[in-house]
Amino acid sequence: MKVAIIDGYVDEPACFGVPPYISPYIRYIAGALVERGIGRDNISYFTIDGIRNSKKEDLALLGRADLVVILSGMTVPGKYLRSSPITLKEIEYLCRAASGVKVIGGPIRLGYSSEGGMAASALEMADENVFVARQDIEAFVYDIIGSGPCIEDPDNVEHRMRTVGEIGRWAYKGAFIIRRHPDFPNIMCEMETYRGCGRDTHCSFCTEFFYGPSTYRPVEDVVAEAASLYNEGALFFRLGRQPDLFTYHAVDLGDSLLRPDPQALESLYSGIRKVAPELEVLHMDNANPATIATYPDECSKIMKTILKYHTSGDVAAMGMESADPAVIRANNLKAMPDDVFEAVKLMNDIGSIRGSNGLSHLLPGLNFVHGLAGETKKTFGLNYDFLKNILDNDLLLRRINIRQVMPFSGTPAAEQQLPLAKNRKMFLKYKEKVRKDIDLPMLKRVVPEGTILKDVLCEVWGEGSVGTFGRQMGSYPILVGISEKLPLGEFVDVRVTGHGFRSISATVFRE
Repeated sequence: MKVAIIDGYVDEPACFGVPPYISPYIRYIAGALVERGIGRDNISYFTIDGIRNSKKEDLALLGRADLVVILSGMTVPGKYLRSSPITLKEIEYLCRAASGVKVIGGPIRLGYSSEGGMAASALEMADENVFVARQDIEAFVYDIIGSGPCIEDPDNVEHRMRTVGEIGRWAYKGAFIIRRHPDFPNIMCEMETYRGCGRDTHCSFCTEFFYGPSTYRPVEDVVAEAASLYNEGALFFRLGRQPDLFTYHAVDLGDSLLRPDPQALESLYSGIRKVAPELEVLHMDNANPATIATYPDECSKIMKTILKYHTSGDVAAMGMESADPAVIRANNLKAMPDDVFEAVKLMNDIGSIRGSNGLSHLLPGLNFVHGLAGETKKTFGLNYDFLKNILDNDLLLRRINIRQVMPFSGTPAAEQQLPLAKNRKMFLKYKEKVRKDIDLPMLKRVVPEGTILKDVLCEVWGEGSVGTFGRQMGSYPILVGISEKLPLGEFVDVRVTGHGFRSISATVFRE
């Protein structure tokens, strides 16, 4: 039995899988297939970029596969340097090109730019060999493979969520698949510590609560996964698939916020370092500013643990969403502005020291969402004033992400009267003002002219004065425009020579 896995890339609030990242879902799927008795040699792996650039004979492999698994789904908007997620037209084309059973799944089950879930279902209705995994794609793939192995009737297979125990096995068994990624070994392995939202009330627009209450993976499972990836040649890791790393194995005291467990994070980080001693990047992603503001002592311990074991240039993305109390209340958001400010300040106090790669060890990033219920002209001013206060207090932010809401069916935002359309011009003007007045001086502060940035990966060629665009491997890396045309896929050290709103210019640093 031959299986083809197509990585159409995913982009969620708590998971990223666009190159140079590879999502954990791919490894779960591959591991589930292996556990069902399908040999590694009978599992083919394609990225959508690889298919776009492939030869006809490569595409013919899809036509000969008994099962084609397509992972896809964007539940947050994104901009990408050299890769882009699969489109609905491409999914339709691949379903026509493949003659075997086709399974589509991943975050697309929740929607794809708000409409993908419905579009995928339409494909399913039009082709009796197309099936949409309405819960976890890895569990659905595992369940449709019977003994033999052979494909059971997918119509009779129950759609379900996978268990923590299953992905503990599948992540380990599926680690081999990373070697087949076109960018290997220069890939960031996104790793999951837990998923689901433990809050009693959820943010109006977020899709994380669709995964249910928080389900924590055992520390030993995550460490074993890191070991398996490291043994396959992985050097770049991010603990990114969770809504708030600081509440990994948190304690429920009956309050609205769980109390962090610093020992769990100590065990996790020390364990990863023990099994992957020569790793080159160990970063994190999401942090809830309300957790940090409510439990500063516990979170201070966690930050110090992170600094002890991680690599510099780390970023904790904090979902602030809005500095307008009216918007915060109307959308069940997580933290008031004063809470976010305290969280940003605490992380600066502990993490702003510059590390070996040229960047601060650990800095916060802030995410803002516009178009939410309750938004008025005043909202834009409050958001700007909050950021200006951060700047005026000499605090550092690595990243300010300003995006428009993508309301998905089943979330409160989908039922609300959203105001973004009438505020569109105001939104664009405000965004430009933030880029000019906040982002630019902040970036100059984060990476002053003359800073040496280590190990910048050359990714695409530019034009004019920019010969090459590159980035360091890590969480939210800074885009670097290098004055020379350099071999793609190589790492270079650079000296910062200038700044844009969200990128820098540099020359190659040669000692």
